[in-house]
Amino acid sequence: MKRNWGTVLLSTMVISGMTLTACSSKDPGKENEGKSQAAAGVSSDGFPIVKEPIKLKMFTRVAPTNGPFKDMPVFQDYEKMSNVQVEFIEAPTDGFNEKKNLLFASNELPDAFYRSGLTPLEAVRYGSGGQLIPLEKLIDAYAPNLKKLMDTYPEIRSAITTPEGHIYALPGIVTVGSARTDKRWMNQAWLKKLNLKEPETTDELYEVLKAFRDKDPNGNGKQDEIPMTARNGLSIVPLMAGSFGLDFQLGYNINLDNDKVQIWMGGDRNKELLMYLNKLYSEKLLDQELFTQKEAQYLAKQGTGNTGFFFDQTNNPMLDGKVENQYAGIAPLKGPHGDRLQLAAPVPRDFGAFAITSVNKYPEATMRWIDYFYSDEGSTLLRFGRKGENYELRDGIPYYTDAFLATGNQSKITPYAGGGAPHLISEKVASYINPPQVQEAQKKLDPYMPKVRYAAPMFDEETAQKINVLRNDIDKYYEEQSTKFIAGALSFDKWGEFQATLKKMGMDELQKLYQDAYDSLKKQK
Repeated sequence: MKRNWGTVLLSTMVISGMTLTACSSKDPGKENEGKSQAAAGVSSDGFPIVKEPIKLKMFTRVAPTNGPFKDMPVFQDYEKMSNVQVEFIEAPTDGFNEKKNLLFASNELPDAFYRSGLTPLEAVRYGSGGQLIPLEKLIDAYAPNLKKLMDTYPEIRSAITTPEGHIYALPGIVTVGSARTDKRWMNQAWLKKLNLKEPETTDELYEVLKAFRDKDPNGNGKQDEIPMTARNGLSIVPLMAGSFGLDFQLGYNINLDNDKVQIWMGGDRNKELLMYLNKLYSEKLLDQELFTQKEAQYLAKQGTGNTGFFFDQTNNPMLDGKVENQYAGIAPLKGPHGDRLQLAAPVPRDFGAFAITSVNKYPEATMRWIDYFYSDEGSTLLRFGRKGENYELRDGIPYYTDAFLATGNQSKITPYAGGGAPHLISEKVASYINPPQVQEAQKKLDPYMPKVRYAAPMFDEETAQKINVLRNDIDKYYEEQSTKFIAGALSFDKWGEFQATLKKMGMDELQKLYQDAYDSLKKQK
C-alpha cells in the first residue's frame, strides 16, 4: 500500500460542499429505547461479545481488488468469536459516495458504516442531525484498545472530536513510522561509480544530481539518466519542504510557531523552495515529465534503475525491476537555514472509516466489535487472515506464507487492500509494507520526524463551508502559480503580485479560522 502524502496534503481538503440532505425524522430517543437492556448482555472484555447471537447490517465500500466480504477469513472467524453476525451491504468504489449520500437522504440507514470514508463535514452534519450517534461514551466504556491509542496519541482525539466535544466517526490509525512517510531513495550504484558520498544538504544534492546528469553513471554513453523524479505535479513541494523549514500541520500548508498558525504559501521560505526547484527543473536535474506523467509512468521509472533519486513509501516498484539492491534510503537534506524536517502523515488517517447510526439496537456490542481491530491481534486477523493457511509468525511478526503469496490472493482475503479500513497499522502487523530495506530507509528519517503531526481538525458546519469556499480559490491559484514558478513559465519578479493575490483571496481570514480551530484543540487537552 502506498500513499501519496504530497498530493494528499496539497489537494483541497475534503470538507465538501454537498447539498444539505434530509436528517432523521425519527426521534433519536425512541430509536435508542431498550439499548441499556441490550448493553446488559455485552461483555466488557473477552469473547464472545454477546452470549446470544445478534445481527448487524453495515454499509461498506468494496475496492476493485477485493473479494466478497462474506468470503474473507477475518469476518468468517470473527463472527464465531464474537457472536456478532454482520451482513455487509457492499458498494463498489465507483459511485460509492452517491449511494452513501442516498442512504442518508432517504433515511434508509444501516446499523453502521464500515470503510465508508465519511468526510468531517458529513460526520458533523449527520451527527448533529441525529442520524449518527456520538461515540465518546461508548469508547470510554467499550473500546479499551482505541481508548489506549487515543491516550497515547492525543492527536487522534483532536482529529475526530467536533467543536462541541462529540465523536461521530472513527479513523484508521497508523503508528508505524514507515507507513507515514515517503522514503528518499538514492541510487547507491551511481554514487559508488562516480565516487560520490550521499548528499547531506540541498547544495550537495544539487552537485550530485549534476554528476548523475553529466557523467554517464549507467555507462551506456548516452545522456539518458533521470537525475531526480517525483510523483505528478506539486507532490515535490511537500517532499522537499522540510529542508526549507516548512511544515504541514492541521492537514494544510501550516507551520505552528509558539502555538501560532502560519500559512506559509506566500512566505519567503516557500519562495526559496520554489526557486530551488526551479533551478533543478531548468537545468534538467528534475524530471521534465514531472507535470505530465501518470502514476504508472512514475512507478515504472523506479523499476528501471535509471533514476538517481526519487520518493516512495515502499520498495515495491523497485522489486518489480529487480534493482532493489541498487537503492538505499537517505536522510532528509539540510536546507539553507539548517532545517531538516521530515514530512509525515498523521497517526489518525482515513477519517470516517467507521460510524454507528441511530437505528442500531446494539451500539455497545458494535463498539466492542470494531474495537478488536484497533489491537495487534485483531489487526493481524484483518490483514493476514488465518495462521498457517495465510500467514506464519517469524519472531512474533506475521508474514504471508510463500504458498499463499504464490496464489496472488492477498487482496481478496482482507478489506485492507484498497485502503480505508478502520484498524490499527503498527510495526507488528506491517511486514508486507515494512520489509527490512524499508525499515532501514525509515531509520534515516526517524530523527527528523515531527513529535506531533496534527491532522485536519473538525470544524462546525458553518466554518467548514467558509473554509471550503476560501480554499477552493486559494488552493487552485497556489497550485497553478507554483507550477509555473517551478517550470519557469512565471518569473519570480512576480512574487509580490502572487503574495498580494493570495491576500486578496482571503488568506488572512483562512489563517484565522485555522488558528481558532487550533486554539480549540489546545483547550480540549
